[in-house]
Parts: sequence; structure tokens; C-alpha cells
Amino acid sequence: MSILKIARLGNPILREIAKPISMEELKSKEIQKLIDDLLETVKDASGAGLAAPQVHVSKRILVLRIFEEFEVWVNPEIEILSEDLQLTFEGCLSIPDLRGAVARYSKIKVSAKNRFGEDIVHQLENYKAVVAQHEFDHLNGVLFIDKIEPGTLSFLEEYRRFRDEILDYAFSEENMD
Repeated sequence: MSILKIARLGNPILREIAKPISMEELKSKEIQKLIDDLLETVKDASGAGLAAPQVHVSKRILVLRIFEEFEVWVNPEIEILSEDLQLTFEGCLSIPDLRGAVARYSKIKVSAKNRFGEDIVHQLENYKAVVAQHEFDHLNGVLFIDKIEPGTLSFLEEYRRFRDEILDYAFSEENMD
């Protein structure tokens, strides 16, 4: 297994729509090694998730830890179960020094294959739904900075220093309209 280099903001691969994986391709040594490397890389980076485009591979694979153990999702699809939005501050391994508030659906259903080609179906809420949508966006060339609430983009250091003021602004009545 290897720790892979993470693509950073500005790299064109982060803006591509990733290609689906066939079941035959999923069984290949190359894709299984990629999955192992994704898992090692996200653990090394202390991330909640990582998508293949973030390691310079345009394939519809992501790994994330929203349960006790990391899961591998291949060709995931998301269905919105509630139009209710949840505003949370996000960061990204591909944009390491920035944070911003993003409104995401609070309840979704995910359908995917695991690394062995077996079906996975999850109904997710709140934090788990947010992480899943963030990683899923990477498969479609979308970054969290494309969705941030105006006035909430900040450097990590300033976010830590001025967290209360930034949160007050993000959740203020005038900003929520």
C-alpha cells in the first residue's frame, strides 16, 4: 500500500466528472490497489473521506468514515429524502487551509457497491449525510467552495481564532434569507 499525493485546488482533475467502474474493472488488481491506497492515504491525512479524483484518478470510487470503520463506495448514487438543509462548516483535503459554511440536505439515501461488488444501501442523516454529499460532489467535479454561504469562507487559522464571530454571521437571520 502507498500514501498517494492529494490533488490540490487548481488541478483540473478535481473539476472532471469521474468515470464509472465496471464490475470487471472493480475486480482488477489495479483498482483493488487503488482502494487500498485511498484507505491508507485518508487515514494518513486524518480525513473523514477521500474520493479517487483527489488522488489524480478519474474513477467513481470514494472512501469515508461515517461509521466505526471506513467504507468503500463504488459508483455511488444519492437520493434526497428530505429537502431540509443543514448548514455546517466544511474543509477538504484538496483545499487544506480553507473552511466555509455549506448548506446540505439533512437526510439522504446512498446506493453503491462495496469493493467486492456487493450492494450497499444507507439512509444517512446530519453529519453522515454531509460527509457523504461532500465526497460524492468530488465525483462530479464539484468542490465545497462552489457551495459555500457568502461571507463564510475563511482560512483555517482565522476560522479557529474567530470561530464564534464567523458562526454568528453564518447563522444570522440576514444571511439565511
